[in-house]
Amino acid sequence: MSSDSSQPDGLRAYFGFDEQRESPVDNKLRDLKRRKTLRRLWTGLGIVGFALLFSWSLDTVGFSLTELYVQLPEFAEALTEYFPPTTYFGFLPFIDVMQYWEFMVEAELFAASQVTVAIAIAGTALGLPAALFFGVMASERVVPYPFNFGFRMTMSIIRAIPALVWVLILIPLGGVGPFTATLAIMIDTTGYLGRLFTDELEEIADGPIEGIRSTGANKPQIVSFGMLSQVFRQFIAWIAFDLEHNVRVAISLGIIGAGGLGLELNIQRRTFHYTEMMACIILVVLLAGSVELLSQRLRSYLREDDDVEQTGILEAFVTAPKKIVQSSMGKR
Repeated sequence: MSSDSSQPDGLRAYFGFDEQRESPVDNKLRDLKRRKTLRRLWTGLGIVGFALLFSWSLDTVGFSLTELYVQLPEFAEALTEYFPPTTYFGFLPFIDVMQYWEFMVEAELFAASQVTVAIAIAGTALGLPAALFFGVMASERVVPYPFNFGFRMTMSIIRAIPALVWVLILIPLGGVGPFTATLAIMIDTTGYLGRLFTDELEEIADGPIEGIRSTGANKPQIVSFGMLSQVFRQFIAWIAFDLEHNVRVAISLGIIGAGGLGLELNIQRRTFHYTEMMACIILVVLLAGSVELLSQRLRSYLREDDDVEQTGILEAFVTAPKKIVQSSMGKR
């Protein structure tokens, strides 16, 4: 008897000695088993790799549970300043919210909030034309590869530099203040919003483009009526989302002296006035939350309402606020 015939049937089948005798179902089951084993192996290697990377990260930043435990009493003491206690009606313990309000009025935090919103709106509006230009030119549907690569590369470089760093770069141009923060957000908007515009243009249908081209339209007309008309609602939704993001960026830029709520928050942090810091944080939460709520409602309206497609751009902008309010109140 040959050596092959002495092999156990299971072992012969595993090594493929008699694949010709097996049914397609057996081959499929064996293939699935191998894939499952390989998937488990890669999963185990991934877990081990992540554990090593996580351990290295903790060691690099010097994270220590012991140090955290030692600092807990000091943090607990600071909480009484973040949330100053008082009693209402002589017996009801609660947070002294009037201390927050008095500081908001005294430090003119509402005016600082207006500066923060103004920085975000101005930076977004100033960056919008450049974002639209780069977004369109970076699309292969408009500029063929590799000529569109230059526009994509420019936006990638812009996104690689945070808005905080752009402020530092622009200090010789306008110092540290709301003006420089607006310029930084304008540049940041160009990179991020432009990339989002490009991604939307890459997903549009070819039918309307071919229809406009068949009428003898030139390139700008094809882009305007065949491409941009398909993504108008998406563009508006992304602009609203970017404005929401830029409000948070404007707050963070204020921490390095660019004005607004962030500047006042940093002043109170450096002087260890925790109650005043909490007042600033409350306004930050209210401001960012309000802008986010409006942005979400606008994006929800654009997703659900088809009227925008049936109206012009100007009319859509004029009627959108009223429809958003009606949608928020449940009126259709």
